[in-house]
Amino acid sequence: MSSHETDTAAGACGCDETGARGLLPVEEARRRILEAVTPVEGREAVPLAAACGRVLAVDVAAPFDVPPHDNSAMDGYALRAADVPGEGEARLRVVASAYAGHPFTGEVGPGEAVRIMTGAVLPAGADAVVMQEHVRLEGETVVVPGPVRAGTNVRRAGEDLRAGAPVLAAGTRLGPAQIGLLAAVGVAEAPVARRPRVAFFSTGDELRPPGETLRPGEIHDSNRHVIRALLQALGVETLDLGLVPDRPEAVAAALRRGGEEADALLTSGGVSVGEADYVTDALRQLGEVGFWRVAIKPGKPLAFGRIGRAHFFGLPGNPVSVMVTFLQLVQPALRRLAGERRVEPMTVRARTRVPLRKRPGRADFQRGILSRAPDGTLEVAATGPQGSHVLSSMARADCLIVLPRDWGDVPEGTWVEVQPFHGLIPGCGA
Repeated sequence: MSSHETDTAAGACGCDETGARGLLPVEEARRRILEAVTPVEGREAVPLAAACGRVLAVDVAAPFDVPPHDNSAMDGYALRAADVPGEGEARLRVVASAYAGHPFTGEVGPGEAVRIMTGAVLPAGADAVVMQEHVRLEGETVVVPGPVRAGTNVRRAGEDLRAGAPVLAAGTRLGPAQIGLLAAVGVAEAPVARRPRVAFFSTGDELRPPGETLRPGEIHDSNRHVIRALLQALGVETLDLGLVPDRPEAVAAALRRGGEEADALLTSGGVSVGEADYVTDALRQLGEVGFWRVAIKPGKPLAFGRIGRAHFFGLPGNPVSVMVTFLQLVQPALRRLAGERRVEPMTVRARTRVPLRKRPGRADFQRGILSRAPDGTLEVAATGPQGSHVLSSMARADCLIVLPRDWGDVPEGTWVEVQPFHGLIPGCGA
């Protein structure tokens, strides 16, 4: 059975688009899935150089103050604020220099100053730093205009983190800032959760790998490559089971292997209720799988359950439906499986730049392009044809426009929720 079949089979329940009887709301489907998923067991320590995108497995606290000492925020001169009058200028004798990593070990006395560089320890006795651009040097004397307040251009010890303070919580996905923070508190190897292993495959005798010549009736297998890319962006370990031929024993073997070797197993197409085919039969024989019709467009047919030790997700057949249902329903589950705390899609608000067509009955995730209006607000427009088979319009998009289930056509200028890809797909500009 093709992994590119249409979603029309979901209409077998007798639900029309307007009434949408028997369709499960997207939020409810996500809730049920997340309730069934718990983080994988196991963790490891990885060097910070390999930790980007991984999920922290334990809480991390600061073992010392960050920064560990008062230091200069500027290149300039460290001095005593009391030596600079409220009006006029003060003439101070430059007695030494202090550099980052090479502090001045003496003490700044009355009428003295120390040449200091950014990041250098603030010398004893000094309580302010004046930028070098604001002073005049005359031989060994620095002329400083007043007034100068104590604390000027000084970074205080513990200003970022106090010793013992929480640094990062378990379940945090590590990005550049988080990795930098771990380095700042001296963590050389990050304690991270084991990466979930996710298996996936395509079925269909009409499918051919990209690069091969197509014969009449054949198409290239795109869904498997879409799924692999989404999984790679998520940072999970992937197990590509390849193209599985249209034979019951071959499909059963692929399902069985995924259930034995992976934490989750994904397929696309061929799993809707009412389809008397070997995929559905094999699922029922090998696993505990429920067949849902979700009030989502594109998409609607979804299978969810377990095969062996793996959570099973049977996605719709068209490539855009695969992407939308993955991002809304599968990705949050895989993030929870990886131990991540924040799993819900991020949204922002934008005004529609053009009218949008919609029929009530299903939450519609339309492909869109964000832009900035002259008044600074966000605007969004659809990329063009919204058919679930039109992958080119997804490739042109940089967001999904979220239109609620009960909405009809949307006039120009309507405020809508938007899911930007940079917050929805890890690795895509995030």
